[in-house]
Amino acid sequence: MLFIAERHEPLQHEPWDASRALALVSYIVSNTKAAYSDAGLWPSHPHDVERVAGQTPVSLTNLYFGACGVLWLLGHLDHSSFDSHRLALAQARHEQWLIERGQTNSPSYLMGMTPFHLMACDDLGREARSSESKLERALRDHITSPAMDLMWGSPGTMLAAYFMHEKTGEERWAALFRDTAAQLWSALQWSDFEQCHFWTQDLYGRKFRFLDGIHGFFSNVVPIIRGRQLLDSATWEAWQQCISNTIRRTATIEGSHANWRIQVDRAKQNPEAYLMQFCHGAPGFIIDLADFPSSSLDDLLVAAGNSVWDAGPLAKGSNLCHGTSGNGYAFLKLYERTGQTVWLERARAFAMHAIRQVEADERQFGQLRYSLWTGDLGVAHYLVDCVQGTARFPTLDVFFPT
Repeated sequence: MLFIAERHEPLQHEPWDASRALALVSYIVSNTKAAYSDAGLWPSHPHDVERVAGQTPVSLTNLYFGACGVLWLLGHLDHSSFDSHRLALAQARHEQWLIERGQTNSPSYLMGMTPFHLMACDDLGREARSSESKLERALRDHITSPAMDLMWGSPGTMLAAYFMHEKTGEERWAALFRDTAAQLWSALQWSDFEQCHFWTQDLYGRKFRFLDGIHGFFSNVVPIIRGRQLLDSATWEAWQQCISNTIRRTATIEGSHANWRIQVDRAKQNPEAYLMQFCHGAPGFIIDLADFPSSSLDDLLVAAGNSVWDAGPLAKGSNLCHGTSGNGYAFLKLYERTGQTVWLERARAFAMHAIRQVEADERQFGQLRYSLWTGDLGVAHYLVDCVQGTARFPTLDVFFPT
């Protein structure tokens, strides 16, 4: 068994309705704007933070499930600059949040200060130049982070260096990218059992050997693949062989289906070792590796897509990280890569199901879930891509508004 059936629910087969999808996007955006206040930013959702009786929940501020991600999405959908006033408020509170957790000025991508600096760099004038200097120092200091993942570690800040090079064309960002890639290469370890490379992540006081799309091997190669043109041909060739070998060696294949266990040292025979969501499992593999330039992994990409479809929508909700929209992005990626309309049809089927999940969740909790990776803002981005037939995963494929 390549997935845990209890974590999924039957697909609600509804005809694709672009107008309904866009109506929900409009509602999410307008509701989100109306829910903002300088005092509290956006209300936190019970699924994102525990509510303590008699206390007001703390406003979350990071890119992953806080105000930074909300501001990113609003600016991106409006094709405008990021709101500098609200960004400054969120940044100040995020700095305090990090201090309280003993992580002062953490430059990490999804949970730290890097996205605030990136968004400030989209402004003009002296403030943007100051933000670029802060960002450059932060990325340099973070190269040797022991986290070794996209959320907290250097692969995330490496992706930020790529986005800055893409935006400015300046060599300093390319140099940071290459230096981080060299450090990641030197940290690779070898598994005699699997006959492939992996990384060990030092997270939350524990050691992991994740393979997944946000903490593991898949996530770490996202910036490598995205910025491969910044590497010399020999370096990229070595990376390409390493990526291809690890992905194929760690795959669990059943007929025309495939998935990957959570950690490289988990037994393939253990059914609890498999999930089917972006952060752990085949959807993240597809999304993270869809731009891999060789066709050597195409059979696994398709087999993984078959598994995502057979598993069905996630019962956990509609979001990107561990919900129906994140799994649906795997279909959009396969549509973009193969041109086969069956994948777009499957993405839109999941979109209609995700719409129902958003509506049901709001009825239950009396509010939207104001976050990018775990909430309704990410769903809105997914619905727009389903309408347009594009596959631009938020903050992995794109950062600056165009």
